[in-house]
Amino acid sequence: MKAEEIRKLDAYFKRVFQNASLSVKARPRKDDSCELYVGDEFLGIIFKDDEDGELSYNFSMAILDVDL
Repeated sequence: MKAEEIRKLDAYFKRVFQNASLSVKARPRKDDSCELYVGDEFLGIIFKDDEDGELSYNFSMAILDVDL
């Protein structure tokens, strides 16, 4: 993803979840997605979906049963 998109997503997640420790980071060698972290803890992946001329972003987070 472009740096401007990552900045917008970073601001969005911080604002919506009211948590300044959230950060969106680029993925190495991938340009269709980025990663969401809280501090140094990986939370999930944000995928860019530009299908049929409509742009959206999908957040995917896996939760392991051992973490519950």
